[in-house]
Parts: sequence; structure tokens; C-alpha cells
Amino acid sequence: MKIKQTLETLIRQAMVDAGIPEPKPIVKQSQRAEFGHYQANGVMAAAKQLKQAPRDLAKAILAMLPPQPDFSFEIAGPGFINVRLSNDCLSRALSQAASTIALACPAPRRIVVDYSSPNLAKEMHIGHLRSTVIGDTIVRVLEHVGHTAIRANHVGDWGAQFGSLLAYLAETGHNESAQAAALSDLEKFYQAASKKFKQDPEFAETARGYVVKLQAGDPTLKQLWQAFIATSMDHGQAVYDKLGITLSKADAMPESQYNDDLLPLLDSLQNQGLIERSDGALCVFLDEFKGKDGSRLPAMVQKSDGGFPYLATDLAALRYRYQTLKADEALYVVGASQQLHLRQVFAVARAADFIPEQLTTRHLAFGLVLKADGTPFKTRDGADVKLIDVLNEAVDRAKTLLAARSEGLTDEEQQVIARVIGIGAIKYAELQKNRTTDYVFDWDTMLSFEGNTAPYLQYAYTRIRSLFRKSGASPMGPNSEVVISTTEETALALKNLQFQEAIDTYLDDYQANVLCNYLFELAGTFMTFYEHCPILSENQTLRSSRLRLAELTADTLKTGLGLLGIETVERM
Repeated sequence: MKIKQTLETLIRQAMVDAGIPEPKPIVKQSQRAEFGHYQANGVMAAAKQLKQAPRDLAKAILAMLPPQPDFSFEIAGPGFINVRLSNDCLSRALSQAASTIALACPAPRRIVVDYSSPNLAKEMHIGHLRSTVIGDTIVRVLEHVGHTAIRANHVGDWGAQFGSLLAYLAETGHNESAQAAALSDLEKFYQAASKKFKQDPEFAETARGYVVKLQAGDPTLKQLWQAFIATSMDHGQAVYDKLGITLSKADAMPESQYNDDLLPLLDSLQNQGLIERSDGALCVFLDEFKGKDGSRLPAMVQKSDGGFPYLATDLAALRYRYQTLKADEALYVVGASQQLHLRQVFAVARAADFIPEQLTTRHLAFGLVLKADGTPFKTRDGADVKLIDVLNEAVDRAKTLLAARSEGLTDEEQQVIARVIGIGAIKYAELQKNRTTDYVFDWDTMLSFEGNTAPYLQYAYTRIRSLFRKSGASPMGPNSEVVISTTEETALALKNLQFQEAIDTYLDDYQANVLCNYLFELAGTFMTFYEHCPILSENQTLRSSRLRLAELTADTLKTGLGLLGIETVERM
């Protein structure tokens, strides 16, 4: 039962019957129990439009409602409508929800999600965490509700960094040894090449020439490049597996994939009269992009040396996602610093008719990961913190916590649980923050068993499972009836039913903190229920009902955490 949707439909029709043109009822969950379970707004705006007293109009609306055994309505304040659900309604809705936790969407779409997308030839670092974790949650939720989610790992295997690396290896005579080098050694070459590129203009020019030769298909460079890619992809997959990310090598859609499309794409732009030459480079100038001085900003599609910048590759990728992958929507989980770049990609693609207006394109920007002092998360010498090191440290820290808290666990059990807690803590700390803001990486906070953290939610789940294990109770199953008689039972039943609303809200803007906050509230509501309602009551009807309500809560917690990519365990 979609409670919010049902109420909106009922109240909208009653507003129409009360003579309100184009009514817009806004139904929200009540923030305080004394105001009911839901509150409907929109009466005061309609009253102003009709020049009527809001309370009188609210009375007229309620008079138009047919008899509702499931809901009771009352007018509050200047014209709000408070709504309460009957206990029978809650019980029936729980039974319906128990048949499936999956939430079918009315109109399934094909949605490409561009996320993670690290540059290759170096190890993944902490800066890759946000895009990877945010994007993976998006595809999990999209698939959960029935959409087709196409994972697009747009790995950087074709840019200027490879020109620098190849030029440096040739200059220093390391070509042969680099082919079999470990990624950590390859990254040292990469860092040395990058440093020289910045300091030596002559070397920088040579490196740019190597990019052009690689893009032209030079066989020697291509063989060396392919060895680097294979090593990098193996490393990336190991990180994804450790982090519990659903990406596989098959999801890689690298920059090089579009190399053969770039010249035809350029020809198409030229044939449409969209190309202008600026300082030797070929650019598209659109009136909507202007600098502070009012001058038009260029969208460069070919450099003066003949190489292709990221914008050209991203244009080809977007066209491919629409024309070949048949996407209805393309989501880009990319840092906030790329806002202008992606706006230009989307605008040029539409101006050139590479994609139609009806294709939804969205940049889901995110902020930075910071240290406690507010500076970017780096090592003491200013280097990027390797992501695999962070994940290993998370597991080690969780194992230390477990050793102090848990008894009766084997070493093997502790290792498994430590992995689940440690990795879950990192992912949840990322997702629990507003996506668009920076956040401080704090071990103590994320690994705490108190507050809005993954360990707290994982513990709440295991506490429910322990009820069944310690009491010897069998799983209740979907046919078990929930009988609601107390305030705490009502609150827990209602909170379980609002899982669907949390997912609907998440899908509006892909802010995972909505799901995190919902799960935290659900766990807190269960703890209150646990304290006030003896679950293992001697009354068999109460015992069965409360066990079933606890079981439903565990199912919702497990499903919700699973959508965040976070595992649960049966005991801690």
C-alpha cells in the first residue's frame, strides 16, 4: 500500500469536488505524533486563490471525502488536515508489504550511470571513493525498483597522462621492464613523468606528440599501453571486490573505446557549422556559456596539435549511450569541479542533435573527502591516500573493536564480521552525508556503535536476529498477522511502511542520506518498541505478532542496507 500516494489521490479528488481548480495537495509525514501520522497541506494556498477562509474550505474538503475506515481526518491550525491510519489498516498494509519488499516502478527506463571512472596506470585513491560508492547505490536502487541500470565505468585510459608516461619510459629506457611492472612501480613512473611534464616544456611537447601517436594507432605504443591497462584493471577489480561494489571488468567503457568515433564526430560538427577555430584549436561556441566579461566560452573538441580533449571523448560517449545503449537517461556521478565541463557536453550534444531533448542528462555532483583540519585527504607528503590501504585499515580497526566487545567468536568469524563492519562503516559514512557537500573522514565516528552509523544499524539487525536464535522461535513468515494495540507498535509498523516513501524521495535527487536517515529512524523506533513491548510475551498472540513485527523490521533493515551496498551479519 502506498500510503502517501493513496492519501494524495483521496484528498485531491475531494478538493476537486469542493470546487478547487487544479488542486495541489501536499501530503507529508507528520514530524510529531500529536499531529497524526500524515499532514496534508495545500488548503491555505487554495483558500487564498478562492478568497475563502482556510478552515471553512478544509471542512468543505473533508465533507467531500467518502467514508474511510482506514483513515481518520481532522482539521488543525489555520487549515492543515491531519491524518491517522487505523490499526487494522496498518496490519493489512504490513501483510501486503511482506509479500515483496521490491518496489515496482510504473514505467521502467534504461538508465546509464557513469561512476567510479578512475584514471589508469596508477592505484585508486581515496578521491575515487565518493563516485564509486554513490554510483553503486544508485544502480542498486534503480534495479531494485525495476529500472534497467547500465553501469558505465568510464576509465581514463587514453588521455595526456599516457602520453607523459610513454614519453618518460622511452626517454629513460624502461619500456621493456614497465610491461611486466607491478602497478605500484608503474605509478612511480607515472608520478615522475607527471612531474617532468609540469617542469620541462620540451618534454611536455614530446608527451603530447605521444598522445597523438597512440591515438593514431602506433603498434609499439599500443602494445605497451595494453599491458598497462591490463595491470590497472586487475587492480581496480580487486578494490571493487574488497569494497563490495557491483562493477566488473565488463562494465568498463574506457575513453579509448571512442577513439574511432572522434573524427566522424568532428566532421559532423563541422558540417553543421558549429565549429570555429580559436588559437589553432577547433571549438564550439554556444551563447549560453559566457565568462565574467561576457565573452563566449569555448567548448574545445580538438586541440591545436590534433589531439582530442576530454570534451570530445565525452561527447562521443554520450552519443553512444543514446544511440547504441538506447538510454532513456544518463546520470553522471562526477565531482562538482566538472560542472561547467558536463554542462557543455550536454549542451553541445543537443545542439548537434547527437541526443534528443527527451533524453534526461543529470550531473550528480559531489564534494571532497577532507581531513579533520579541513584540508584534502592526503598523506603527510601530499600524496594521494591509496584506497586499498584505507579499506584494509578499516577492517583492522573493526577487528580491534570486535575483540574488545565480542566473546565466543572464532578467529574466522571475527575476520568475516570485521570485514562487514569495517567496509560498511566507510560506505555508510560516505552515504550518510549530503552528496553535494564536503565531509570529514573520521575513523572514530564512522566505527562507533552509537549514532547514525553502519555499526549501529548492523547491531540493530543482529539484535533482532538474536531474538529468534535465543528464544528458539522459528521465522514467522508472511502469513503471520501483526496485531497492533500500543503506541510503540503503531510507530514501528508505520515506520516500516514508510520504506517505500524513503526510496521514492531518494530517487528524486539521489541523496543517499535520505535512506540512511530513514534506516536510523527505523532502528531507533525498533529500540523503543523493544524496551516497551515484551516481544517474547507469554501471551501467544502477542508473542507471534511482535516477533513478526520484529522480523519485518529486520527484513527492512537488511534490504535498506543492501541497497547502500552494506552487508549484515547474524551475530556480533
